[in-house]
Amino acid sequence: MKILFASHNLHKLKEIQSLLPSFELLSLKELHDNDDVEEDGNTFAANAFKKAHYYFQKYHLPVFADDSGLIVSALNGEPGVKSARYSGLDADYHRNNLLLLKNMEGIKERTAFFVTVICFIEESGQVHFFEGKWKGIIHEQLQGDNGFGYDPLFYLPELDKTAAELTIMEKNQFSHRALAFQQFSRFLKKHYPCF
Repeated sequence: MKILFASHNLHKLKEIQSLLPSFELLSLKELHDNDDVEEDGNTFAANAFKKAHYYFQKYHLPVFADDSGLIVSALNGEPGVKSARYSGLDADYHRNNLLLLKNMEGIKERTAFFVTVICFIEESGQVHFFEGKWKGIIHEQLQGDNGFGYDPLFYLPELDKTAAELTIMEKNQFSHRALAFQQFSRFLKKHYPCF
């Protein structure tokens, strides 16, 4: 049985393949599918469900999608569900990081956390959610070349590094995505022991 990962994000695909090494994942790239599902939900769960449901209806395969974002306490939860589009419709990682730095100028309380919510729809249509959170601090400058998104600003005091200074192996021990996918992996192993 193949499981479709409903995402075009190649960075995420690389991370997730290393998080679920014993499962056979099918990507949208392999299906030559360029459809774009608008992530207009008010929660990470709503966006993950919308993407998973769209591709489940289209391909009738078990499918999972995730939505992730950064929540900054001092900014009333921003960028939140708009993390990928924080600096506008033409947003990219660098512009988003620069806007976050600008909005955090002069703020001493810099607590933040990453959230990932996975929505998995089984072949039967049954829906399951898995969530992971990763707490850190917004750094005062960009640091590190690994990872993607807000990783260069997401500082981890216990490691004295930003997420962008971690290797993929290190990141997969601690990250929000890793925690959510550990839950998902345990679920798959329990309910689909043939994997």
